[in-house]
Amino acid sequence: MNHPLCSKICESISSQLTALFLIFICAANSYARPDMRPLGPNIADKGSAFYSFSITKFDSTDGQRHYQVWTAVPKKAPPEEGFPVLYMLDGNAVMDRLSDGFLKELSSHTPPVIIIIGYQTPLPFDLHARAYDYTPSGNGKVKDMHGRIGGGSINFRHLIEESIAPRVERNIRINTTNRGIWGHSYGGLFVLDSWLYSSFFHSFYSASPSLDNDNNMMKKIMSVPRSAIRNKRLYLMEGDGDEKKTRGGTPSEILKDVQNMISTLSTEGISASYQLYPGLTHGSMFNASLQWALLNISEDKGICEKDESPSLPCKK
Repeated sequence: MNHPLCSKICESISSQLTALFLIFICAANSYARPDMRPLGPNIADKGSAFYSFSITKFDSTDGQRHYQVWTAVPKKAPPEEGFPVLYMLDGNAVMDRLSDGFLKELSSHTPPVIIIIGYQTPLPFDLHARAYDYTPSGNGKVKDMHGRIGGGSINFRHLIEESIAPRVERNIRINTTNRGIWGHSYGGLFVLDSWLYSSFFHSFYSASPSLDNDNNMMKKIMSVPRSAIRNKRLYLMEGDGDEKKTRGGTPSEILKDVQNMISTLSTEGISASYQLYPGLTHGSMFNASLQWALLNISEDKGICEKDESPSLPCKK
């Protein structure tokens, strides 16, 4: 028979383990599941002193996904060569984060036309649609860790380049040699895939790409013919504030692999930079990277020097 004191100790340990398990589950969910509460009015609804917004709607070729695209045009004369243009994924969440104060800061440079591609939903993300659109195809039916169907990046890229871009860029003076694309998480994975296979864009901003969902992406990057990526610019941005940093404070293996990959590309003459945002989590990289990408393309600066702060735009 168990001693009463031993029973109490065991019960206490069991309660503590249960609490720790619940804390772990909550922490994991906070990383994996974004805030999915419906969004309120955004900057297009409120009006901006510095940008004019218009909305265009599109459907996927199979009729399964429905897009809402915001086109933001600076309220100033375009430069002689035309406005730079940045395409941004997860558009609903992007629109929720744009403020007129930040658009004012953009306007003090050479502001870009911003093409913000979202979905016809009041939510910040369409989780199933983005999982399909943003992830590269593989062998057989592709599913992510949550069981969502993926593998539609080629179709989505064709939609952007062949349907969305010609329509939304019409009648806007665009500098087609300074066209970029930004994406975060799955969107960052799509940006990497587009960097390898698309010549439509010239600057590629990949923030916290979900490389754990595509084990082949880094192999594809290292094996792609260098001629396919030589005239493009890649900016790969990561934070180390969550599971990507070890308990000892050093970068995890995945971050080390990414750093080594970018270093190798740079030595081969490829325009690629790696920027680490110390302390920023996967989720907080969304805001930081989208603002940096917009400021970067508005100043058209190229690759940052290694000793510059990764949280600030590159110096000219």
